[in-house]
Amino acid sequence: TAVLQQTENTVNVKHLQKEEKLDVVHQNAIHVETIRKEQRQQKLHTKFSINPHRKLHILTDKPMSRKPTEVIAENSDFTKAFHKAHLEPKKKHAMPQTESQEIGWVSTPLIPSNRNDRRLNFYRISTDVTKYKEAALRANYSKTEIK
Repeated sequence: TAVLQQTENTVNVKHLQKEEKLDVVHQNAIHVETIRKEQRQQKLHTKFSINPHRKLHILTDKPMSRKPTEVIAENSDFTKAFHKAHLEPKKKHAMPQTESQEIGWVSTPLIPSNRNDRRLNFYRISTDVTKYKEAALRANYSKTEIK
């Protein structure tokens, strides 16, 4: 087995020496072969097409062009449907269509509002605590402003 391994090693060494001694002609042939292999795998895309799923930017006409604008006849049914689609649900339908619409369908208040009734109006009242906190915040703000 040792003799067999030695002969294999000598064969490998001779093979490596042959590869190292490649001249310019052989290197050129190898280069040409690799280029041909690459060209077989390469696919040139010469057809141009626009991706239909991508949004395109619309280019406007030149400002001094004399091309007349297209006049589109108005379709009254379409404009009515368009305006109806933009209405609030209460104006579109007589009754609520979904559970969520039932919650805010009746928007009139149950009790008339009275600004003088303190039970339902919680307007701002300043106490000594809120006045102190406001003064402290103002003092802190003026210190940071000076720095």
